[in-house]
Amino acid sequence: MSFNALLVTRDDDGKTHAEVAQITEDQLPPGDVTVAVDYSTMNYKDGLCIGPGGGLVRNYPHVPGIDFAGTVEASDNPRYKPGDKVVLTGWRVGEAQWGGHAQKARVHAEWLVPLPEGLSTRQAMAVGTAGFTAMLAVMALEDHGLVPGKGPVLVTGAAGGVGSVAVALLAALGHEVAAVTGRPEAEAYLRDLGATQIVARGEIAETVKRPLESETWAGCVDAVGGAMLARVLGQMKYGASVAAVGLAGGAGLPATVIPFLLRGVNLLGIDSVMQPYDNRVRAWSRIARDLPMDKLEAMIQPATLADLPRLGADILQGQVQGRVVVDVNA
Repeated sequence: MSFNALLVTRDDDGKTHAEVAQITEDQLPPGDVTVAVDYSTMNYKDGLCIGPGGGLVRNYPHVPGIDFAGTVEASDNPRYKPGDKVVLTGWRVGEAQWGGHAQKARVHAEWLVPLPEGLSTRQAMAVGTAGFTAMLAVMALEDHGLVPGKGPVLVTGAAGGVGSVAVALLAALGHEVAAVTGRPEAEAYLRDLGATQIVARGEIAETVKRPLESETWAGCVDAVGGAMLARVLGQMKYGASVAAVGLAGGAGLPATVIPFLLRGVNLLGIDSVMQPYDNRVRAWSRIARDLPMDKLEAMIQPATLADLPRLGADILQGQVQGRVVVDVNA
């Protein structure tokens, strides 16, 4: 029996094409759990996989979608049974193998996490990889001493997926949040999520000759990297930490070691793809407990499979605000 999927093909000249097509279960990749997908999302990696590939896609045709939530339809693994609600993020699903931009997906049981109590599959995908990464970043900052009252916490790329959830989480946990954005029209959106200060991207986007500036930030979730991350490192308070989650501003880091040596600043790398199971469960439990659902709802941009080629191009240009939630059955 066939079902809908976003299928990406590539011409002999290397040009890719994405369109909704009919596929069958026997085309799905190997795995011991088949999931009837309710919702997926649109992330930066999805934009790459739908479009130029970015070196992420191994073989064509390809079904992108690096995360999904739905209901177990069939299982050869005792961990899950038909009817269980599950979430998947990471493990290179949607990149190295077919992902969640389809009405069904087949994966390995150890890649799945039970849907936390209190979350619907739609809400889980409003969180998605971006929100899961934001929660991992907040947990890492807390593990390195961040508590409310120490001073403002900076979030760069704040209007994007990771940034939006990070702002809402940090504000809900009692932190003063400073949100960096290059989009003046996003100010009201960010304040509604809980930001108390808006920092224009131009104020913080360039490196300076001084390796240290005034101690300003008690913590930082950085989705930008590049020159902005280098600048932020020199503005951190003594012993404070930066959780690095992205590279929207570039993979280079034109920084010095002075902030690490003279202020004891910590640079924490956050990986969501290969995160161990126990920490995944911990993060999803925290999300269900600490993320305000009304703030989450305000981030959602609904979409269908047919919308994804356009949204994939938009997200690569930084034109997507908040979280795209894809109803694969619409």
